[in-house]
Amino acid sequence: MSAAPHPRELLLIGGGGEMTLSVDVAVQALEQARARGLRTHVTNRADTLAATPAVTAAADTATAVDFARPGDTADWAVGRAADGERPALVFGVREMAQEAVAATAHALELPGNPPAAVCRIRTKDACRAALAAAGFRQPAVRVCRDASEARAFLAATAGPWVVKPRDGADSAGVRKVTGPDDLPAALAQLPDREAPFLVEEFVDGGEFSVEGVFVGGSPRVLAVTAKEKLPPPYFVEIGHVLPADLPEETCRSVEETVTAALTALELRFGLFHVELWLTAEGIVLGEVHVRIGGGWIHRMLPHVRPGLELYGTVYDDALGLPVDLPARLPAPERAAAARYFAPPEGRVTAVSGWDAVRTHPAVLHAELRVGPGDVVPGFRSGGDRVGAVVVGAATPAEARELARELVASVRFTVEPMEPVDAVDTGEDVPEVRVDLEPRPLTSSFRISHMTIETVDHLRLRLLQGGRTVGEGEITADSGYGQDGPAIAAEAEALARTLAASRDDAHHGADGADPVAPLRAALEKAAADGVGAPARMLVEMAFLDRAARRAGVPVWRLLGLPEPGRVRLLHTVPIGEDIPLDGRPLKIKLGGADDEQILRSLLGVPAPLILDANRGWDRQDWERLRPLLAELAPAVLEDPVRDPALLPAIRAALPGTAVVLDEGIATAGDAAFAVGTAGGLNVKLMRFGGILPALDALTDATEKGAARMLGCFLEPPRAIAYAAQLAGLCDWSDLDGHFWVSDDRPVPSYGLDSDAPGIPRIAYTPEPARGEAAAI
Repeated sequence: MSAAPHPRELLLIGGGGEMTLSVDVAVQALEQARARGLRTHVTNRADTLAATPAVTAAADTATAVDFARPGDTADWAVGRAADGERPALVFGVREMAQEAVAATAHALELPGNPPAAVCRIRTKDACRAALAAAGFRQPAVRVCRDASEARAFLAATAGPWVVKPRDGADSAGVRKVTGPDDLPAALAQLPDREAPFLVEEFVDGGEFSVEGVFVGGSPRVLAVTAKEKLPPPYFVEIGHVLPADLPEETCRSVEETVTAALTALELRFGLFHVELWLTAEGIVLGEVHVRIGGGWIHRMLPHVRPGLELYGTVYDDALGLPVDLPARLPAPERAAAARYFAPPEGRVTAVSGWDAVRTHPAVLHAELRVGPGDVVPGFRSGGDRVGAVVVGAATPAEARELARELVASVRFTVEPMEPVDAVDTGEDVPEVRVDLEPRPLTSSFRISHMTIETVDHLRLRLLQGGRTVGEGEITADSGYGQDGPAIAAEAEALARTLAASRDDAHHGADGADPVAPLRAALEKAAADGVGAPARMLVEMAFLDRAARRAGVPVWRLLGLPEPGRVRLLHTVPIGEDIPLDGRPLKIKLGGADDEQILRSLLGVPAPLILDANRGWDRQDWERLRPLLAELAPAVLEDPVRDPALLPAIRAALPGTAVVLDEGIATAGDAAFAVGTAGGLNVKLMRFGGILPALDALTDATEKGAARMLGCFLEPPRAIAYAAQLAGLCDWSDLDGHFWVSDDRPVPSYGLDSDAPGIPRIAYTPEPARGEAAAI
């Protein structure tokens, strides 16, 4: 009697990692194989097999084989096949196992990607070189072996830049640098400080990824995903929205670019996840992966495309079974979003709101891995995540807002691991309270590379006896990489540390400088990686408190000239009518109609400030130069992407002040702007508050540079706070609150300079010519 034939087998190389998400992916892959009658065999490192019992339980058998040695894995599989244990299919769901998957499939002559192609995309600089050679836009990149090589690359290219491992995952060790002074801290974050690393040009644009599957060797796009990340210097993803809310034409262009790139890279099997940026220049491709994306995308895709089985589709195609996926799929009819928790660092003492979140009817998946007594690490890579919420909704906007609201509704009470000594009197130790509220704009705001509809409103209060003694207020917009919940978490942790410190309790005592301890603490926070918006929010509250204690407004506390009346530019977003009321006009450019807009401005008597948001390349500048020379604008802001063009622009427009705005966030950036353009636009949300911005403006003043004071879309209190510096600037572009509040736009406003703390905006009438402003 002959033995029964073995059922066909799936060999899952690399199993799942120890993170919950990785386990969930591996278990789904095994379950969809079992549903097709496949026997399953998992390989992984011995310690990981032991740490992931859910994966081994979902498989029929498991063997300890180290996937970090692709050749050894392939040899083991060939030897096993010689003994009659030949799989029908080789697959892997983990990034680090893909080379072993390709090598094993090739050795067994089974469907798979060419090993050389997988090796190329796993080596980030090699992938960039291959894509650039095939004609796709890529940032300049260099493999560096030490700090001196990195500094040489910085000197030869336009910044900012990104330092990252040559081979890595989960954004570990990825950090933005704006100049040589930032390099030591960035290099210290690399996982392996002895290994070569990459330095590449920072790409300024919205981040997206494309998810798909190969069918018959050809890529099929399943969805485009919008990414949300923590603000630099780190690049950790905080959320995803699927599908991305993009125009159909943009989606088509993205899909065509990605499928062409995958073909050029000679990839043909399994799943794919391709990262990219949408910039003013067009699509810039990022990293390419032959596995499903992280961030719970594997849960989101089947929701937006009901009936889809990601791994089952791969198995069916490899086994010659029919797969019903057209070359171009219709747009999904519903949406999903994922959001990660980002509580402040320290030991958790209490969590509230979690039960309501995990039982919400729209939640597809929710997990929280910390509770009272657990320690929350810093959020520096994907491995630091402590939980997530995944939701389904009718539209991308609804999914995104629901995920954000649910995550924000979970409140963490955290105590610092090493709390500083507090003074004995409770009167000097204020309570810290941070509130976050999504807030729609009063009208859409469009610039060259995005349209803004909603911002997160954040308020930080210092309370004593239930009374507010210091207050900060900002708004955060994800389009600029400003993540509201993450900023709130950072600001709350920093504020609690400052509130408990003995230095803060003694601010102003016995004639001591009331600002110096705060400045030192904020400089340390910046060096520790706390983002600029969080530092600004904390600085506002504590400077407000210090000024109230001293009984003076903030400008007087800092020894600044009185702001007086703040006369505004009239900002005109792309697509809006241009008013002709005589006040200075700030015209947003960087779109397809720039030439037409500029022609319409000929003869306008008002001073012109033109802001292209780096939307022009050399060809655009040459085409528009005659019109710009005829217009002779008072200010030209961020005209071009390539700073090498700035000397020629300054020479062609001798009466125009050229200022840089985008990316100007540190003293080094400010010095670069002054040296190359002759001017800068200072925004407190980028610098981290008044104190670092004041240093940049003081240096610019000493060098005779043009100085503009700008803002994002911010609440009136944040605008009034920035206006403390108006007396040091040539131009004030501080009208961002008109899109956030119900305040009626006016040509100018005053400040209540008699009240202690942060003054309020006073909307008094414009004085007649020759009269003093009534403030």
